[in-house]
Amino acid sequence: MSARIGVVGAGAWGTALAALCRAAGHEVLLGAREAEVATAIVERGENPLFLPGIPLPAGISAGTELAALAGCELVLLVVPTQFMRAVAAGLHPLLAPGVPVVDCAKGIEIATGLLPSEILSEALPGRPVAVLSGPTFAAEVARGLPTAITLAAHDAGLARHIAAIIGRPTFRPYASDDVIGVEIGGALKNVLAIACGITDGRGLGQNARAALITRGLAEIVRLGRAKGGRAETAMGLAGLGDLVLTCSSVSSRNYSLGKALGEGRTLASIEAERRSVAEGVPTARAVAALAGRLGIELPIAMAVDAILHGGAAIDATIQSLLARPFRDEGEP
Repeated sequence: MSARIGVVGAGAWGTALAALCRAAGHEVLLGAREAEVATAIVERGENPLFLPGIPLPAGISAGTELAALAGCELVLLVVPTQFMRAVAAGLHPLLAPGVPVVDCAKGIEIATGLLPSEILSEALPGRPVAVLSGPTFAAEVARGLPTAITLAAHDAGLARHIAAIIGRPTFRPYASDDVIGVEIGGALKNVLAIACGITDGRGLGQNARAALITRGLAEIVRLGRAKGGRAETAMGLAGLGDLVLTCSSVSSRNYSLGKALGEGRTLASIEAERRSVAEGVPTARAVAALAGRLGIELPIAMAVDAILHGGAAIDATIQSLLARPFRDEGEP
């Protein structure tokens, strides 16, 4: 059954999701920030700024006005977490009360320490909210390559309903009711990917990267539990799956940023040449503050925050991590 789907955010991931939904036969309205992106998608069938060289299905409607999304039956919100509250507030008067909104971002709001679903609960009170997360490189999804993701909602029936709308044989949504656990995995893996990139940029070897991924997974479990999520969620697509993908490929914005840092570049110079946001940069600051409030240890995430935002030297920070006391594997 065809649906009218709004996608807010025409970066690489938003464009890929719009292409996915259009290829499934839905009417798709894509909200872009840049007028030139909207024009290129409509006139050339391509997003040259964020997804160059990948042809998009014909018939995607793109523009810069949120008002065009009125009448949508489902909205995918694909904007950086730090801008989500303002965008959601603008959407609120446009959508019918029962229209579900799906968070497709991965992060934590710096000002409040809230996860995207918690932001949406405040900005869109009473509206059904779901979360889409997992190991997804946008270009592969746009090309129709096989992908599996987690679709979470407090009402598992809502997650299954949305999965039936956007799922395809090559885009397989697995339903969950652990919204918090899914969002923690999506947020923290970006910070851990920066850590892995730094170690690779410093030439510390594949053993070091494997150790960071494994101990980073323990930090995802720890933070997820402290926020009310389930440990088993961290072992699924939105945790381990996304962590492995993001921590091992230069196609990852966060890993490549970390690698450039490890090679000696400054954060300012790396960000100056990029259009896309590496969510791990603001999330590291938010995670450090949240860990402090919750009273839990996240040594890898805290080390990344110290390097990104505290002026800490990379080599000294690595030595500090390596000097931590030996302990049992099940301990924090």
